[in-house]
Amino acid sequence: MTRPPILVPIRVLEGEPIPDGVPELLANAHVVLLGYHVVPEQTAPGQARLQFEDRATERLDEFESLFESVGATTERRLVFTHDGQQTIDRTIAEHDCLAVLVPNSTRPPEDVLVAVRGTVGVDRLVRVVAGLFAESEVGVTLYHVAADGETDEDSQTLLDGLTDRLAEQGVEPSRLETAVDRDVSPLDAIVETAAEFDAVVMGESDPSLSTFVFGMPTDQVADRFLGPVLVVQRSPETDDR
Repeated sequence: MTRPPILVPIRVLEGEPIPDGVPELLANAHVVLLGYHVVPEQTAPGQARLQFEDRATERLDEFESLFESVGATTERRLVFTHDGQQTIDRTIAEHDCLAVLVPNSTRPPEDVLVAVRGTVGVDRLVRVVAGLFAESEVGVTLYHVAADGETDEDSQTLLDGLTDRLAEQGVEPSRLETAVDRDVSPLDAIVETAAEFDAVVMGESDPSLSTFVFGMPTDQVADRFLGPVLVVQRSPETDDR
């Protein structure tokens, strides 16, 4: 099974740790570890690097060891920047990362919620879920909130197709479950349902969802999502159906 490249962005000089359970969650991933530090506009990034590179490198060494100790492969970048989000976006593109981790703490994962928003991005969703969990004992629940006018048959067809594709990629069918809700706010429903799981995988096919995850500080995301969140990125070239 090909290891999915997952971006883990860490504000490396602000004391952010790798939360408990995150290395185990990504044990089968290729972790792209991005240590970044946002510097004031009046400070040149090169100047900040001269001042802080040694300390930042030591932190990245520690983080890299954590992931490699559980079996993940890693590569790393250290960036001093004026724009943290721009740095994250550029790293996603340069390393073709399939997903980005919002790294809240969890126990070693036993049950993962996969929020399925529709057909857009399903190929990448399959690659992430199968790559991370096919060779584990983790239970995977495919969760979908039906859109207005969507029939029960439509919803089940979507989830059955995804179940079949995951099984083809090596995920044991006995570890796959499906669930459908309707007449609820998708985001609120995901938040409420996620409380029963150790981690959440979701796509960024809905721009409002992407804004929710990346437009708010991590501590505010953690107020609603108790565990880590993997946000599967849309393909830059196509709708990735």
